[in-house]
Amino acid sequence: MTGGLHRALARLAQAATAVAGIGLVGMALVQAWQVFARYVLNDSPGWTEPVTLLLMSTTMMFGAAVCVRANSHFGFFLLVQLAPPPLARALRALASVVVIAIGAALAAWGLQLLLADWDAPMAGAPLPQGLMFLPICIGGALVALFGLERLVQPVPPAYETEAE
Repeated sequence: MTGGLHRALARLAQAATAVAGIGLVGMALVQAWQVFARYVLNDSPGWTEPVTLLLMSTTMMFGAAVCVRANSHFGFFLLVQLAPPPLARALRALASVVVIAIGAALAAWGLQLLLADWDAPMAGAPLPQGLMFLPICIGGALVALFGLERLVQPVPPAYETEAE
């Protein structure tokens, strides 16, 4: 993989990490407002639940994509570690192919749902319902992209690099 492409993907991963972090902070702020409004103002806003779910989906999908790039996502690392080197490489490649397929499916189906529900109003918030699927669409595309990077340029799992 070229150095420029690797740096571009690293910047994309940093941006995804920032978006996930902003989503996490946003979730905490929205829920803090919900608690304050409910117990202090005695006026619970209806928009907090759908906005929190949107922020949670954003945090989860963008964070998962970054974990794919860092090779710290869920995997059967013990099996790979115990396998002979040729089989370990094949298992890592298979894992990358599965990740790419799942990411692509999430991106495609997320886009379909986004487009299908864009005109419907979100319950409790003045936003389009299709917006709920935007993080799934973008996050799925990032998962597939970073999975493709892992397939082309494999790296050992995070636990192997930390132990050395």
